[in-house]
Amino acid sequence: MVRREFLAGLPILPAVAAEWQSAGGPAQAPPQLYEWRQYSVRTGTQPRRLADYLQNALIPALNRLGHTPVGVFEVVFGLPSPTVFVLTPFASADALAAKESLLDKDEAFTRGAAAYADAVATDPVYVRQEVSLLAAFPQMPRIQVPSATAAKGPRLFELRTYESHNERAHRAKVKMFAEMGEIDIFRRTGLTPVFFARTLAGPRMPSLVYMLVHENMAGREKSWDAFRTDPEWRKLSQTPGFTDPEIVSNITTVFLRPAAYSQI
Repeated sequence: MVRREFLAGLPILPAVAAEWQSAGGPAQAPPQLYEWRQYSVRTGTQPRRLADYLQNALIPALNRLGHTPVGVFEVVFGLPSPTVFVLTPFASADALAAKESLLDKDEAFTRGAAAYADAVATDPVYVRQEVSLLAAFPQMPRIQVPSATAAKGPRLFELRTYESHNERAHRAKVKMFAEMGEIDIFRRTGLTPVFFARTLAGPRMPSLVYMLVHENMAGREKSWDAFRTDPEWRKLSQTPGFTDPEIVSNITTVFLRPAAYSQI
């Protein structure tokens, strides 16, 4: 109940709902919420034990609850390694708030998670975990699974976080992506998005977060070069009130590879 009340009380949720209504209202499903969970682990047994928990206990249980696809990503560059991220979509704040209590009632999950749950403090499965709550853009309300995922084809994921110095500047950057055509320019120049979202709770706020997928680093560089030189992007990026020096205080990029069992 406390967690549900906390989620309901987040001041940005009404704004997200308003954006959804303006994008089409109840005729379409509301934008998803994303739980973005980061596990810091040590080399040795921790990566294998964490993978066993995620692959054989947590992800199947989340899927049984209707939360799919669940992505698991390992850091290639941009953060200390080994670091593991888990991306879980939720249809609503109520669904997110109910997750823990429903997992507690899932006997298959309890059995599968025994080694994880019974780990002692002197031999933990991870060093620490951190969680952010994200809200999908109404214009891209669902995770878009890459076409290469089904065949386990090569995928290089690029996670980018745009921080702003205040909420008004943050809203301006969101508007560039969501309303002024930046996402369309991404797609046209070969930058393939997986999700776009605003940070509702977590570090480095206010911020927006998005993920792109590339076949490899060479493909990534080719697409970004096409984007940077695109006439529409150059015009948009120079619009007064929407230039990066005015509305973006920091950009962070992390490169990720999918775990073998990732659903994204």
